[in-house]
Amino acid sequence: MTDFQFMQKAQPTVALFVSDLHLQASLPRTAAAFLAFLQTHARQTQRLYLLGDIFEYWAGDDDLATPFNQQIADAIKAVREHGVEIFWIAGNRDFLVGQGFADAAGLALLDDPHVVTLAGRTLALAHGDAQCTDDQAYMAFRAQVRQPAYQQQFLAMPLAQRKAIIEGMRKNSQDANQNKSYEIMDVNAGAIDQLFAQTGTDTLIHGHTHRPALHRLDDGKRLRYVLPDWEYDVETPCGGWISLTADGALHRYDAAGTVII
Repeated sequence: MTDFQFMQKAQPTVALFVSDLHLQASLPRTAAAFLAFLQTHARQTQRLYLLGDIFEYWAGDDDLATPFNQQIADAIKAVREHGVEIFWIAGNRDFLVGQGFADAAGLALLDDPHVVTLAGRTLALAHGDAQCTDDQAYMAFRAQVRQPAYQQQFLAMPLAQRKAIIEGMRKNSQDANQNKSYEIMDVNAGAIDQLFAQTGTDTLIHGHTHRPALHRLDDGKRLRYVLPDWEYDVETPCGGWISLTADGALHRYDAAGTVII
């Protein structure tokens, strides 16, 4: 019996939270790990929250015609048909996901941030990129591409052209990140404080930074959970998720489904 199965048996699982899978056909082991997660752990909960960057990139809902993307959408929908409610918050890589994908995958789109009360706990959920305010170049880019007019113009382009533009953006981003400090690419403490104040919560779950951790702020009065990124196409896989059980406890799991103490 895995740690996850033991915890699930002791207390029913109310919700699971995952982010930053960066799914793409060129990383088959990572995709296989997520598909296995959907067929097992995800079916043992009441709610599944996908908190951004599930795909490496999303060029528009017409890209559902791509077999890999359709496979992922079908696998998520199968979990919904199993009785699990599924929710999506956009990441910086897949913010162009729209209602077409939501319908195909059987999920509901949420604003970022989103506040939910479950198992007696009120949680703030976010992707996390909006709080990386020290990276001024990224914040300016984010403000531009999140504008409805920009997105409408971009999505009017042919799919192949959109994909070529995105590939160029990814290459530029990788080059730029090599010259950015660790601190600049992490969340800003003031932005986190503002998010707590905005949502009126004392517990935040987010991803984006690829720096999984539990941060206890104000002597533990506020908790910031950071989700791990998933990467199984490497010698030492990484991944995992967070669960919320019926007693209101949050548990962190690693790539092997083992509880992180």
